[in-house]
Amino acid sequence: MTGNRVVVYKSPGEVAVEPVDYPRLELPDDVVQGLDLKKEAPHAAILKLVTTNICGSDQHMVRGRTTAPPGQTLGHEITGEVVEVGDDVLFVKPGDICSVPFNIACGRCRMCNEGKTGICLNVNPARAGAAYGYVDMGGWIGGQAEYVMVPFADFNLLKFPDRDQALEKIMDLTMLSDIFPTGYHGAYTAGVTTGSTVYVAGAGPVGLAAAYSAQLLGASVVIVGDMIGDRLRQAESFGCETVDLSSGGDLAEMIEQITGEPEVDAAVDAVGFEARGHGEGAEEAPATVLNDMMTVARAGAGLGIPGLYVTGDPGGVDENAKVGQIGVRLGLGWAKSHSFTTGQCPVKKYNRQLMNLILADRAHIAKAVNATRISLDEAPQAYREFDQGAAKKYVIDPHGMVPA
Repeated sequence: MTGNRVVVYKSPGEVAVEPVDYPRLELPDDVVQGLDLKKEAPHAAILKLVTTNICGSDQHMVRGRTTAPPGQTLGHEITGEVVEVGDDVLFVKPGDICSVPFNIACGRCRMCNEGKTGICLNVNPARAGAAYGYVDMGGWIGGQAEYVMVPFADFNLLKFPDRDQALEKIMDLTMLSDIFPTGYHGAYTAGVTTGSTVYVAGAGPVGLAAAYSAQLLGASVVIVGDMIGDRLRQAESFGCETVDLSSGGDLAEMIEQITGEPEVDAAVDAVGFEARGHGEGAEEAPATVLNDMMTVARAGAGLGIPGLYVTGDPGGVDENAKVGQIGVRLGLGWAKSHSFTTGQCPVKKYNRQLMNLILADRAHIAKAVNATRISLDEAPQAYREFDQGAAKKYVIDPHGMVPA
């Protein structure tokens, strides 16, 4: 039997690539014991990783800003080649290349039947919803690895129609596991449509994906705010307007200079709970982005919130923030009749349609987010660079399968 390696969180700021058991067609002990399920998983498949990406959500753990313990395996953005299937898997077979939604879903529960695969009831005893390689998400082994097990494979796997075409476009297709659907979800749930003006907070990969998605949805102007110049320039590279929040200027005034009015039709939070105030060297203020969006979004606007908020943050700025309680001006949002959409993106709601756009050469998400290929052994260095604000989306190629 072949070996396996996976990226592991060691301590704040430190990850390592370590050996781990080759996956079996079995459920994690946490899930088995907590939900009283059978350990054997004939519905599962084992994938050889073609690509697996580093996500900003992983960085929250690696910074020590969650309750993730040392030894937590990492990685939930998975694209792979099926190498083994259980006896109950009917519709995928070895050799198929598939995208894996970061949401783990059973396809059988009430939430899955309603299309809410981000809050499946049968994959995590701690709460609704699960993901690979993430704290409090059911104990599933991470996918920044050489091999990974995917449960309920017929339901979860999105098979690419043609292997050669998939490998040719793999740097775009790898984004289907998370950030492309997540960014699209943020823009879509904010109500972006033909002619919309849009503000996206954060020019990391999810923010860039949200801005790109807003363009796909027909926005007339997409404004991206960030404090890091390289990230703002990346947003400008595909036609976005930008505002430099490190200047300390008034956001509404900066938007007015671009659109002629101090408000937008829709807003997206792609920052989350580690938000900072405005101005160079600003301190952390976790409600900043949410309050900004309510300030600049017009009355009746939608706010898409794919940025991560947690219920446990050891590094929170105060005792309230440590349990996810932050100073949101809800009265302002209520007075303006704003709608809010939070939580994990239900990836399966969007991934097939976004795949079709990529395969038809109508979406070039890899270029928008500056996808950068690395080896598995380069992951620790990539985490350090990403933490310093590198304007890149790191794509790990564990087996050298990505074409040059």
